[in-house]
Amino acid sequence: MYKKILVANNGSEGAFKALTEALRLAQSHGAEAHMIYVEESVAWNSQDFLVEKKSVDQKVLDLVARSEAEANNQGVRLISHTVLGRPASAIADFLLSHGDFDLLVVGLNGHSALYHKILGKTANHLVEHAPCTVLVVK
Repeated sequence: MYKKILVANNGSEGAFKALTEALRLAQSHGAEAHMIYVEESVAWNSQDFLVEKKSVDQKVLDLVARSEAEANNQGVRLISHTVLGRPASAIADFLLSHGDFDLLVVGLNGHSALYHKILGKTANHLVEHAPCTVLVVK
């Protein structure tokens, strides 16, 4: 039985499939549902950073709004977190610093090259390093 579920969401189709599954599990287990978005920022100068930051901020607001609407439709309260860093290590660090998650749900995103040797860089890293069970949704 799951008590606290974290779903990683980068806005991709695969991530929203993972969100749907995480919300279904949270609802059926009476678990607390959390979502994490990792903001990666690469800026060449301050002007570029400001333009990129506004774009990222709006993307995050849209992603959170869409995710919370989906959670409300399923009768689940969703708690959202945004962290900075590289996705795999930032999510693993978040799980380690908030050690009471039972389950991490991640989606497979449409990549090529035999999906980064079968599973994918981020999902593979999380399967190896997360301190809890990891569910990869296809």
